[in-house]
Amino acid sequence: MVKIAPSVLSADFAALGDEIAKVEPVADLLHVDVMDGHFVPTLTIGPVVVEAMHRRTHLPLDVHLMIQHPDRYLAAFAKAGAAYLTVHAEVCPHLHRTLQQIRELGVKAGVALNPSTSLHAVEQVLDQVDLILLLSVNPGFGGQEFIPFVLKKVEEMHRWLERLNPRPELEVDGGIKLENCRDIARAGATILVAGSAIFGNTDARAAVTQFREALAK
Repeated sequence: MVKIAPSVLSADFAALGDEIAKVEPVADLLHVDVMDGHFVPTLTIGPVVVEAMHRRTHLPLDVHLMIQHPDRYLAAFAKAGAAYLTVHAEVCPHLHRTLQQIRELGVKAGVALNPSTSLHAVEQVLDQVDLILLLSVNPGFGGQEFIPFVLKKVEEMHRWLERLNPRPELEVDGGIKLENCRDIARAGATILVAGSAIFGNTDARAAVTQFREALAK
């Protein structure tokens, strides 16, 4: 079954606990975008907010570090309660070592790729990851449109991961809506991240349910 991960980037931060409560009964995990204003232009949250979210929910926290020098903050986010820590291949000159550090902290390790980054950037570490995240928008802002060529990347990465046991999760984030979620899942995605399509809806819980219904068709 394809998992649904609402992205809190699109939630109302002034009522974050209430926003989480809306989707908690129907979501599989929560996606948390951490941005530093350098790797991407936006500045978001840090370990303190992640820790508060961890206290608020039983859902696994899928923490996506869209930051330069992620190694400096791995321990802090692990302590805050991250279930997954995903770093960007584009900013990790010693990617294998960074993934080892995440696993040594007792957290599942992920690697993210921007839309224009080749899949070959992670080819040598696929046996070291629990999750591959393919961004289907240019990172930094919510509400963008899905970039069509990423669908081919999802298909190709799915073929690569089929050779591995255990097989890592294949997550896709950016521009995912009811109209395209089935195509992305059929391409091989096992986790779909949706922000504005869920929290931008007047009924976030119903929005998650609608995704499940669309995927089941």
